[in-house]
Amino acid sequence: MKLVGKITRVNGPLVSMEITESVQLMEMVYISHLKLVGEVLSIEDASAVIQVYETTEGIKLDEPVYGSGLPLSVELGPGLLAQIFDGIQRPLEAIAKETNSIYLKRGAIVSALNRDKKWMFTPTVMVGAVLAKGAIIGSVPETELVIHHIMIPPNLKGTIKTISPIGNYTIDEVIATLEDENGTIHELKLAHRWPVKVPRPYKTRFLPSEPLLTGQRIIDIFFPVAKGGAVAIPGGFGTGKTITQHQLAKWSDAKIVIYVGCGERGNEITEVLEEFPKLIDPHTQRPLFDRTVMIANTSNMPVTAREASIYTGITIAEYYRDMGYDVAVMADSSSRWAEALRELSGRLEEIPAEEGFPAYLGSKLASFYERAGRVEMHNGNQGSVTMIAAVSPPGGDFSEPVTQNTKRFVRAFWQLDKALASARHYPSINWIYSYSEYVDYISPWWEKNIDPDIVNIRQEAYNLLLREEKLQKIVKLIGADALPDNERLVLEVVQILKDGFLKQNAYDDIDMYTTPEKQVAILKLIMDFYKEAGLIVAQGAPIFEIRALDCFPMIIRARIEIPNEDMEGFKKLSLFIKDELNTLRLKYERVAKGAK
Repeated sequence: MKLVGKITRVNGPLVSMEITESVQLMEMVYISHLKLVGEVLSIEDASAVIQVYETTEGIKLDEPVYGSGLPLSVELGPGLLAQIFDGIQRPLEAIAKETNSIYLKRGAIVSALNRDKKWMFTPTVMVGAVLAKGAIIGSVPETELVIHHIMIPPNLKGTIKTISPIGNYTIDEVIATLEDENGTIHELKLAHRWPVKVPRPYKTRFLPSEPLLTGQRIIDIFFPVAKGGAVAIPGGFGTGKTITQHQLAKWSDAKIVIYVGCGERGNEITEVLEEFPKLIDPHTQRPLFDRTVMIANTSNMPVTAREASIYTGITIAEYYRDMGYDVAVMADSSSRWAEALRELSGRLEEIPAEEGFPAYLGSKLASFYERAGRVEMHNGNQGSVTMIAAVSPPGGDFSEPVTQNTKRFVRAFWQLDKALASARHYPSINWIYSYSEYVDYISPWWEKNIDPDIVNIRQEAYNLLLREEKLQKIVKLIGADALPDNERLVLEVVQILKDGFLKQNAYDDIDMYTTPEKQVAILKLIMDFYKEAGLIVAQGAPIFEIRALDCFPMIIRARIEIPNEDMEGFKKLSLFIKDELNTLRLKYERVAKGAK
């Protein structure tokens, strides 16, 4: 660190300084004797404006500012997984041990990665190998679930001059040297740094083609997201945004999960921190935390750190993507991030746009969601970053700027409904106003791997939901008894669909996660029941007899009574339903013959 200036003005998280030595735009600097982390926002003549990622209380004029010579960046290497960082990648557990306090001390400088731990490095290249940008030179077993591929930085390429043999190394030891095309020798270590606001480069971007399976029925079947996609989850207070993201983080089939708690309440972040280490990955039966990175930035922490936490999370996600992994980023919530932008914009005296947000809100959101995608890197690996961001519109007003701008850049929109949440229907995703543009892209995957008729089944079920929505408007005017029996059947079957398929209990051992096979099996049961019952109603059977069938509640309970692996149980239930419906059908066939 070198002395680059002195403080001339303090305005909340913004500090002005008089420049005494050269400093770069976006450079990471350290403020005052406390060494508070900041970033240079603007330079004009001999003064600069810095945003500080920690509270500036007690900072005095003329205190020193030290430069790092680097942009705000994160350290990328073995040891990221199963860690909890703050918004600027300081490990919270290590800080707690070092300071012997539960409170985050200002100016605490703790290495993001453990400098003392030795990692078993196995080289995968030899001396003389000509490497592309970001090429893999070896591997390290980071956790029992994840092999960490050691890559050269994605802005370097050249020839390997030396490579260390198999052995244990710390992240500070040189494991290889590389000569670039200009003849410059670069030392390579297990870790490297990367600026958080600079997207890591890739070679090719692909169209989405494979679903990110979440185990949540309404999402996987009706409003799916593809690997490499971008999703928004808007909802008012109490509609279940956080628990929905928790479920996705727990059960999605992404290899790596990055959970960013951006400006959320401390008790919600605490719940995540206490719960995640205890969870077992359903795919591997190992602790889920072994493939998770958590970034905690609660609402009582400095507002500027909210912005940094989002960029820190996406940069770590891109790093694991470059290794060839599918990564899911849970950002909770982007509205808190936008509020931080608004506060900083106001302090910078910029001209406000709608509702006080800066005019560049849309471009900021666009650059954030643009970093999602399924890509091929220069090293030949293919990986993806899927973005799932919660939006918290004040008062549940979906016309506010953050929600409307977000809608422009995402291709799946899971709108949470206050009325559904009040009725204890979770996840409270409104099936009328939500949508996903990924359905057509990933349908071939479902047809090939799960069921060749899934597209038709899904469309029939969704059409039934739309039809019921229209019928409910008539029911409110004239009552359900005035409807013909075939339309009353629609109301009854959609109630089965709501209670037996769309609703899902996040705390039930069986219902919390549903395999794709079980999802299709439940939906088939419901739609087959509707078709058969429709034929019987056409023969003259009154709706109350359909409602009184024993199979009616059994279909609803199938989601919580039949385990994922018990597909035989669905076959037995299907036969029971057919037998019961067949008995009723024969009864009304005899009635029809008698009438003739």
